[in-house]
Amino acid sequence: MTFFSLLAAFLLEYFRPLGYPLPHYRAFWRYAQYIERYLNTGSYQYGVFAWLVAVLPVLMAVSVIYFLLENVSPLLAWIWSAFVLYATLGFRYFSKTGERIARALEVDELDAARKVLAEWRGLDASTLNASDIARLATERTLESAHRQMFGVIVCFVLLSPLGPVGAVLYRLASILGRKWLSTTGGGQFGEFAARAYYWINWIPVRLTALSFAVAGDFEDAIYCWRTQAQDWPDAAEGIVLASGAGALGVRLGLPISDADGEIYRPELGLGDSADAQYLDSAVSLCWRVLGLWLLVLLLIALAKLAG
Repeated sequence: MTFFSLLAAFLLEYFRPLGYPLPHYRAFWRYAQYIERYLNTGSYQYGVFAWLVAVLPVLMAVSVIYFLLENVSPLLAWIWSAFVLYATLGFRYFSKTGERIARALEVDELDAARKVLAEWRGLDASTLNASDIARLATERTLESAHRQMFGVIVCFVLLSPLGPVGAVLYRLASILGRKWLSTTGGGQFGEFAARAYYWINWIPVRLTALSFAVAGDFEDAIYCWRTQAQDWPDAAEGIVLASGAGALGVRLGLPISDADGEIYRPELGLGDSADAQYLDSAVSLCWRVLGLWLLVLLLIALAKLAG
């Protein structure tokens, strides 16, 4: 059931990708902003309460619908799981964006590449050169692959007895962990959301990094993970980016130009500087990892059927 739900969701996501911004994510974020407006007193305790108020009703609704449908027909429960996964996955959009930037860089259309990257990251890219654009787009591709796809898959599989609850939990925790901490200036209200996402993400982020190593240059990926990841401002993101950079044999991180000057960033990876070819390689690496994961899940499903 788990494998076939994922397969159906990925086929839907590949052939009929949802447009962005997704209306259900926008609705959830408006709901979260409403909660924050009335519960943000700056205290950690209210941050815990607000997180539970934001997340638990959604998880309960998803779970109740799953079990009600399962009592009627396992097929209906399977369709519900596939639909929820389809709504929570979103890597196809980001892989296509990475490919658009790569095509623009190949023909030296830097203005077009800057525009797409700025829309993707939500930050100004007008001062970036071709190398900066390629590095940032490659980083965004690897990070998005984890947050939009691999993290969702891991939590869905681990909590599969509860239906698609794991996928929803991961996505909601990811949204609140990033948004509440940043919108409250690092105050105590957003600390629990950040901690909750850290622990929910602990296993997925390491499985993603290990998978990058298996699908790419294993030795360099593990070396970069062990020696460079802790230097990145976000430790979990550093694990994904360091392993991905090592697997690809490319250097990421490094200082970038900004309107206010140069922004220091630690170096990640080994080898050549990023370019359009490495950006394409990053997209290919993510698809190889997805294929590997689906193969493993298929073998597990077949073993259960045979046993």
